Amino acid sequence: MRTTVTLDEDVERMLREAMHQSRCSFKEALNSALRVGLSRKNPAAKQPAFVVHARHLGLRGGIDPASLNRFVDDLESEAFLAKEFKGRPR
Repeated sequence: MRTTVTLDEDVERMLREAMHQSRCSFKEALNSALRVGLSRKNPAAKQPAFVVHARHLGLRGGIDPASLNRFVDDLESEAFLAKEFKGRPR
C-alpha cells in the first residue's frame, strides 16, 4: 500500500537513526518499526485494574455532617479575629 504520512521530528530522527544503524532503506526501517510496535501486546492490559476497597469510617456521635462547613467557617472567623486584634486592648 502506498500512503503519505507526516512524522513528528523526534519520530523522524529515530527512524533515520534506525536506517543508519541497520543500513536499510526508509521503507524497510518504517515497516520494521511498525511491525515491532503493532505486534507488541499492551503491557497495561496484563495488569489487573486498581480497585479501592472503601469502608465506612463514620462520625462520632453528636457530630452533624451537614454542619461541618459551618464549623470550619467559625474556626476561620475566630482565627482571623485573633490575628487582627492580637495585642489590642479590649
